Amino acid sequence: MGRTLILTDDTSRGERLARNLGAGGSVTLHDLYGDAVPPSGSSLIISDVSALTSESVRRLRQALAVARGAGTPFLALIHGNLGRGEIQATALGATRVLPASVAGAMLLNAVAALTGSPGPARAAGVARGSLLRDQVDGARQAFAAIFRPDRMPEPAIVESGAVLVNRAVREAKIRDWLTVVANFDDVTHRHCLSVAGLAAAFARQLGLNEVDSNHLIKGALLHDIGKAKISLAILNKPAPLTPEERVEMSRHPALGYDMLLAGGYDTLTLAVVRSHHEYLDGTGYPDRLHGREIPDLVRLITICDIFAALIEERPYKRPKPAHEAFAVLEGMDAKLDVDLVRAFGGVATACETPVRASA
Repeated sequence: MGRTLILTDDTSRGERLARNLGAGGSVTLHDLYGDAVPPSGSSLIISDVSALTSESVRRLRQALAVARGAGTPFLALIHGNLGRGEIQATALGATRVLPASVAGAMLLNAVAALTGSPGPARAAGVARGSLLRDQVDGARQAFAAIFRPDRMPEPAIVESGAVLVNRAVREAKIRDWLTVVANFDDVTHRHCLSVAGLAAAFARQLGLNEVDSNHLIKGALLHDIGKAKISLAILNKPAPLTPEERVEMSRHPALGYDMLLAGGYDTLTLAVVRSHHEYLDGTGYPDRLHGREIPDLVRLITICDIFAALIEERPYKRPKPAHEAFAVLEGMDAKLDVDLVRAFGGVATACETPVRASA
């Protein structure tokens, strides 16, 4: 890696960032609020500014005009609201945006990708499992910002979360993604990130392009957003729900739809949120849709949703092995799209835990 320039409003934090990068003397810190002129000629510029206010954005723009050469990559680390920060950083010409809270291999691999240097998983001996944990943690932070009962998630945050999931599943195995996610304590976080990872793997299985893949993953991240309005006592109950609690839980698709309706989300994403519990035979909820009334995107998420629920461990049930969970999907042929279930078979196989040979 060549020389890296860090533009920061906190030199102490900038020094910690430089140490995390492990670049030694090849990093130059520039105090955004100091009097010095930033140096030019860097191979990478990183901004690490605690708040993108109008004044800090103005100073960043001035610093970049001096320091950034044609084609120099610019990585913006965002503190606070990822969606709003991403919009501001994009306006400044950022090549890539990451949450400032990411650490370790996730940040190092982003830098390696931007500079063309060997990835740390190879050059610095960072284990692939550590990289994946960092990637999953970044996706979980994005999901935590999405899953809020007090406000509608901003589309830019959902987009960022989808990109993180898609990248992680592309670089690792879906089985490894599910293994890391399975250690999360929060049941809803665990389930939605499992569904998102499965959606990413399903998109690759179907050969979807990047745009369509991210669209599918965004739907997966949002599909249970209505559960943010359901009591935690019901969501995290360590036992099967009572009939009354099931009725309350069944409100989440409509609740989620209402949350997103005025948020600028596209029709298909809204359909995923409202209709992911609908079945082709009309026995689903909340609208008893039939056949062609259910869009393909919804059918894809429904398959991922059911499979995830079957392979997840709960206090009151053991997880099914992937092949048994897939057999359940195959047995639902009147309810699910048979062709899509067949296509999902490759994903299910990739989720199977290998059987160790006996000594």
